[in-house]
Amino acid sequence: MSQEFVIEAFPRDDQGRGASRRLRREERKIPAIVYGGDKDAVSVSIWHNELKKALENEAFFSHVLTIELNGKKESVILKDLQRHPYKPLLTHADFLRVDKDHEIHVNVPLHFLNEESAPAIKLQGGVANHQITEVEVICLPQNLPEFIEVDMATVEMDQVIHLSDLKLPKDVKIAALLQGEDHDLPVVAIHKPRGAKVDDTEEGEEGEEGEDKE
Repeated sequence: MSQEFVIEAFPRDDQGRGASRRLRREERKIPAIVYGGDKDAVSVSIWHNELKKALENEAFFSHVLTIELNGKKESVILKDLQRHPYKPLLTHADFLRVDKDHEIHVNVPLHFLNEESAPAIKLQGGVANHQITEVEVICLPQNLPEFIEVDMATVEMDQVIHLSDLKLPKDVKIAALLQGEDHDLPVVAIHKPRGAKVDDTEEGEEGEEGEDKE
């Protein structure tokens, strides 16, 4: 994890919807909560625009973050984020404390590599069908990957890549696979477009008819 995200937080005493609206309107901050570990939950506020800018970086969602409150720093992950139903505004954030000795559950994005150059796509006219774009992993905070790579270079036509086929970093587990084989979900596959399959079938039938006439 090469990047570091530090979030400046401020103590918050006022509670309720009215206080939250004033906070967003007058101070350009949003309410948030820091909880977990062996400490009490703490209500804080954070700068709206700084958080919004940080969210533009995909890595923010799969990183151990640093919350700085009253000069003290804590390691956290973003556990929940609420947005305004129709305005481009954030309304609330939940941060979960983490420590190096306890595993965390985090959704990590999948990065699909060599998709356009895969022979099944480039040469055979296949199309990639993505079923999953992120996966929940379990690991210690220091082992948390920013993303997991899915190399499409050797994926053949009609081949399906499942969760169990993903190459994981050391000491990282996929949560779904711990629930049994029934949870080994498909991630991505390459298929010919539906119309192309119909055309191939029709061409095959026409060829057989020609042979029958002969």
